[in-house]
Amino acid sequence: MSSILIQNAKIIDEGKIFKGDLLIKDELISAIGAPGQVKVPPGSKQIDASGLLLIPGVIDDQVHFREPGLTHKGDIFSETCAAAAGGITSFMDMPNTVPQTVTLDALNDKYILGSEKSLINYSFYIGATNDNLEEILKADPSKVCGIKLFMGSSTGNMLVDNENALRELFKKAVIPITAHCEDEPTIRKNIDIFRQKYGEDVPVSMHPLIRSREACFKSSSRAISLAREYNTRLHILHLSTADEMKLFTSVLPLEQKRITGEVCVHHLWFDDSNYNDLGSKIKWNPAIKTKFDRDALVKGVINNLLDVVATDHAPHTAEEKSNTYFKCPSGGPLVQHSLVAMLELWHRKIFSLEKIVEKMCHNPAILFNIKGRGFIREGYKADLCLIDPDNPWCVSKENILYKCGWSPFEGTTFRSKVVQTIVNGTTIYNKGIFNEDYRGQRLLFDR
Repeated sequence: MSSILIQNAKIIDEGKIFKGDLLIKDELISAIGAPGQVKVPPGSKQIDASGLLLIPGVIDDQVHFREPGLTHKGDIFSETCAAAAGGITSFMDMPNTVPQTVTLDALNDKYILGSEKSLINYSFYIGATNDNLEEILKADPSKVCGIKLFMGSSTGNMLVDNENALRELFKKAVIPITAHCEDEPTIRKNIDIFRQKYGEDVPVSMHPLIRSREACFKSSSRAISLAREYNTRLHILHLSTADEMKLFTSVLPLEQKRITGEVCVHHLWFDDSNYNDLGSKIKWNPAIKTKFDRDALVKGVINNLLDVVATDHAPHTAEEKSNTYFKCPSGGPLVQHSLVAMLELWHRKIFSLEKIVEKMCHNPAILFNIKGRGFIREGYKADLCLIDPDNPWCVSKENILYKCGWSPFEGTTFRSKVVQTIVNGTTIYNKGIFNEDYRGQRLLFDR
């Protein structure tokens, strides 16, 4: 039996901050106690965490790691290295790959890829189409994180726009539906207007007017209406507008919510003034919108209208992102920098450490019923992250780990740094060094 003692850490967990020691035995958290109070087995490895923060590993409920079929942009191994360096210990990957993950065979093929290539723990969504409901209903709720529903087209178009198919999905789904909500007719109408005005050379700054707040609100409202009608478990991804906040409630505890919401780091960090400098590097779907929207999303996190903070990590090559507006794909890489960006917002006194851990570590585990992860609890898997809260560093091409080789944060100085990432009791990242031989585990769900 291997064991590791983490000593003198500032532990952040379940709304509390306290100094303590934590013992890992094999894959599990074995004991937590005040400094010097944890009994240490002979031969244990010891880590002095004085001055460091210790949090549960981040669980990212929305990534696009591009494998299979799009590995020129990123792949499971490259992007899980970047994620580990960012303190992420588990991810849930989206189905718009090549082939699309819309059958159980394709889903099982991705799980094989995960077992062979992922440094961290993994799960994969099955994607909804207009005609694959029977396949979706065969998926094992204890082994599949969720159903991805595109109610607006995006990169790798998987739009579900058949009314009967939508209703049958909301009526019969037993696995959580996670929805990309943008109203397609509204977007197409806006595209026609801006194409007539600018031709192919639409400025990227027009993106939030094309993929507009109206398109977002109309689609999110529609999804929530269907979920209420059929009592469906619905999680709306990457919310981007102030308007949508009125669709959610903070009254119920998360465990009792049937309808939940996610916000992504880029919607909490950037606003439409950043298009002038960053252009297509911050072209995401849904679009980054106004400072008013960003501030409303920040308030939504603080007030628990929004339940999860994630990335929507979606790398494209620099060459692809340099195309004209209609040819430039939406999305960008984020997993290496999501936690330190949120910690920078803590330094700016926008979020508390407890709130960051709640939204990035605890709540994804609660919301998806992940078995034995997301908390610093005895008997839980030892998925952990050690952070130096005061170790400034600047994002540069030399330290970017994404396969695509760029980041919208390039040139940004973050005051906190991820020092060490532990997955299932094994250190896989330590001050720039990776344990490339380790492979993560498939997430399981208490459903």
